[in-house]
Amino acid sequence: MFPITRMRRLRSTKIKQMMQETKLDVSDFVYPLFVDENITRPVEVASMPGVFRLPVDGVVSEVREVCELGIPAVILFGVPRDKDENGTHAWGNDDVVQRAVRQVKAEFGDDIYVITDVCLCEYTNHGHCGVTQGEQILNDPTLELLGKTAVSQVASGADMVAPSGMMDGMVQAIRRSLDMEGYTDVPIMSYAAKYASNFYGPFRDAADSSYTFGDRSTYQMNPANSDEALREVELDIAEGADIVMVKPALPYLDVLYRIKQQFQMPTAAYHVSGEYSMIKAAAQLGWLDDKRTMYESLIAIKRAGADIIITYAAKQLCLNNYFSSNSG
Repeated sequence: MFPITRMRRLRSTKIKQMMQETKLDVSDFVYPLFVDENITRPVEVASMPGVFRLPVDGVVSEVREVCELGIPAVILFGVPRDKDENGTHAWGNDDVVQRAVRQVKAEFGDDIYVITDVCLCEYTNHGHCGVTQGEQILNDPTLELLGKTAVSQVASGADMVAPSGMMDGMVQAIRRSLDMEGYTDVPIMSYAAKYASNFYGPFRDAADSSYTFGDRSTYQMNPANSDEALREVELDIAEGADIVMVKPALPYLDVLYRIKQQFQMPTAAYHVSGEYSMIKAAAQLGWLDDKRTMYESLIAIKRAGADIIITYAAKQLCLNNYFSSNSG
């Protein structure tokens, strides 16, 4: 007890970093990229300052910068020129993500790890993550299409696929499809506990994936539930998921912690568009220091149990040499 115990003794500049319990490093990050067939130059997303939609031919330049900063992985989202009811431009050999993946892997090979989002919402004209009948989202008919999409992305060179549609059985369907084509070594990072969140709004601007009717609460999770998240994760592990994910991150740190403690599986967290944009908006008003607040947010996610953090802030922190003075 005080005065014998003084906690401040270990908070001096020289010893403070050695005593730091949680280390945040650039190697923890996955950087999201939006690839848009409809543009010829990068276009900043109005609701996500510092984040751009990229033309297919501009992806290599962006990935070069990512590599130079030491960020080990990217995850690609596609914005196609044409959309239809079933999202058929999600799995074509010459569709937007497949073309982008081929260009990136041809230029950088194993120097960058390429993850692809497997979902139909960016490719359907109704904006939902599955096949529809009227205003009902059909689970089982969607599974075959997700399998086709994953196979096409891996055939183009993707190192990992990340199904995000929250369809029951999606991991199993994708694992079987990949294995049948000989891609047994390609891992699956499942959006296992993805909530029907209000924090996705800016992403829908970036990916042009807003829905035309209803909402996604019949397949994404109720924000009030955490026991259900453990059931979702357990099922995805049984179906063959190699990494499980919690999305969003900050409002669900309790869920992230429970999942990591219970399953001891490689665990990712998505620091989503709304989490990023609200910090940026407050910083523009002079209310917050965006770099310090981003760092604090991300280290909280790491502290709660994330092995991998998908974040739009990765480049910003690296460009400002933030890790050299703030983390081990």
